Amino acid sequence: MARHYRDATGIREHTVSQADRRREHLIETYRKKAKHYDVTSRLYPAPGYPQRAQRLRAVKALGLRAGDSVIDMACGTGLNFPLLQKAVGPDGRIVGVDLTDAMLARAQDRIEANGWSNVSLVQADAAGFDFPAEVDAILSTYALTQVPECAGVIAHGAAALSGGGRWVVLDLKVPGSTPEWLTQLGTAIVRRFASVDEWIMRRPWEAIRAAMQEELADFIWTELCFGTAFLAAGSRGLRKTEGDQ
Repeated sequence: MARHYRDATGIREHTVSQADRRREHLIETYRKKAKHYDVTSRLYPAPGYPQRAQRLRAVKALGLRAGDSVIDMACGTGLNFPLLQKAVGPDGRIVGVDLTDAMLARAQDRIEANGWSNVSLVQADAAGFDFPAEVDAILSTYALTQVPECAGVIAHGAAALSGGGRWVVLDLKVPGSTPEWLTQLGTAIVRRFASVDEWIMRRPWEAIRAAMQEELADFIWTELCFGTAFLAAGSRGLRKTEGDQ
């Protein structure tokens, strides 16, 4: 059965930039991994890594309530969906955004298997996604550091949040001043998706941290697993109402 998803990327430029080549590489890589991703993802960045516990912690940091709307950026096969569903309930709304059609096909399988009617999927590059206005929360887990324009994604998402809405990012980073084996652990997950040297040189976690500090209030940065991962969270300041000073 063929599946079609709304394309939110717009018309692509003919000029193939480095970012375009990187996106094409990510698409092909994840297409190959999609079929067994739910199983193999448990092995990254290393067997026994507390990925599910960290995902749960990230969802809790969103502060979701029943009926809320949330965007799962780079949702993959929908591993966060059960956790988000429990938080927002059947009256809430979940929008899963991902670059790769094969990953979204697996996410659609998960939606249909669970009978969720409040989840929609959008095939889009994170950097080109048109965030809907007035969403209550945005989540990204183990993905945003792969996006060269990650700081812009943070800014665009922050602008779309409702007053008090939360942005939460869970991702990997290179630990500072730690043994070599921990550095290898922190970079293992990106080896199949990008040049580790380029990833380390770009230090995207620093761009994410700076953007969230700039765009959001109540910013919190927590390093996890000896600095091999981080949880960053912040909220959009409440809008002033008529009559406020």
